[in-house]
Amino acid sequence: MTELLLRRARVDGAVLDVHVRDGRIAALAPDLDAGAAPTLDLDGRVLLRGLWDEHVHVTQAALAAQWIALGGAPTAADALGRVEAALPVLLAAWPDPEVPIVGIGFQDGLWPDGPTREAIDRVGGDRALVLISHDVHAVWLNTLAARRFGVEPGPDGILREEPAFAVGREVNALASGRSAEAVAQLLDAAVRRGVVGVVDLEMTWNLDPWLARVADGWTGPRIEAGVYPPDLELAAGLGFRTGTVLGADGLLTVGPLKTLIDGALNTRTAFCAHPYPDGGRGLLTVPEAELLDLLRRAKETGFVPAVHAIGDAAVSVALDAFAAARLGGRMEHAQLVAEADLPRFAALGVTASVQPAHLLDDREVAAEHWPGRTGRAYPFRALLDAGATLAFGSDAPVAPLDPWRAIRAAVDRALPGEPVWHPEQRIDLAEALDASARGRAQPRVGDAADLIALDLPVEELDPDAVAMTLVGGRIAHQAL
Repeated sequence: MTELLLRRARVDGAVLDVHVRDGRIAALAPDLDAGAAPTLDLDGRVLLRGLWDEHVHVTQAALAAQWIALGGAPTAADALGRVEAALPVLLAAWPDPEVPIVGIGFQDGLWPDGPTREAIDRVGGDRALVLISHDVHAVWLNTLAARRFGVEPGPDGILREEPAFAVGREVNALASGRSAEAVAQLLDAAVRRGVVGVVDLEMTWNLDPWLARVADGWTGPRIEAGVYPPDLELAAGLGFRTGTVLGADGLLTVGPLKTLIDGALNTRTAFCAHPYPDGGRGLLTVPEAELLDLLRRAKETGFVPAVHAIGDAAVSVALDAFAAARLGGRMEHAQLVAEADLPRFAALGVTASVQPAHLLDDREVAAEHWPGRTGRAYPFRALLDAGATLAFGSDAPVAPLDPWRAIRAAVDRALPGEPVWHPEQRIDLAEALDASARGRAQPRVGDAADLIALDLPVEELDPDAVAMTLVGGRIAHQAL
């Protein structure tokens, strides 16, 4: 039996002791007697349930730290200039010509000069270049990279949606020798920010890598590893379903069944009810009948569906499918929502798994490509007022794996010094904390002992103020 007594924790305004036993909160009261249990004095620090990132692509996010950062590049020429400046160091570090040079984060939705294969060929020389967009729904390849991966982009050098994802999977596989250390570094940093759990939606069969990490002694945070439709029957045949615990310590479980039914805003492939300025409406990448069949199969096999839908037309299609399947679940992103669809989330039992930090990067792109509709973009206040449950994530590498950034974005809807973007959609701090802590930030007796203690008032929203992180009652981070 493992025990821990936390003295003088500030819980929901009261100073209490917290007795942790066998990974759960056994008691919560003043002046507890826990016998010979080890004791930590929190000295009045705020104690909250630990934070979850509900949407991460762990391997890609980990590897992205080693790639050329293209975020904020105002033009295609600037993005290529960053690549050109970084090439000498990267070519020396990775001399193997079979390994492409990778950049990530370009956002071409506002570029005055479009991407071209000719331009990226001039920069790449005799090395394959793969530049991944900010939303990871597009890749910009030079000719050598296109040959390397057996694809044929158009004159702009761009692939979108599934062809882009396929290239991304191959890039990750080529970097697998560097991924183990990178994943450990990414998630160690997350634990220091108070993250106790991550839903990993890496776009591949992801359970074997996580089982190997568990066998090697994985100690946290908790991982819920998602499954994609091509692997659903494999997972079901192994007896897996959402919530299946893998490993004796309970840190790894099977996550949701993830499917994408449209694209993304910056790539102009999010499926929308109204056209983009170029006349297109985006892409519905999974037909309605196929989506309904998938949700019914998820219900039969015990998987919670997590449906990626960004455009308002895609959101409507997803909600229709949930209704027809008589099944609740999650909707990933829900970035643009029709007013009539807002109450359907609560009515159907569909959680809005949203990424508030995206609005900090997308506000200008949304104004350009969703003109007149941005009051319905990232509609957190409207969703809550309609009874929906919010679950916050980062979609890392699209945004940093930092729940405090997500919380601040939902509360402030602006970076410091910027005007607030649609202040009517702001939510309050308590609501944002609840959305980051699986529905409730305040701990109670019986909860799993996945807890964080803060050095500063929670209103500071400072990720460096996390003085302690407990995962299952084990101290995963301590700076007391």
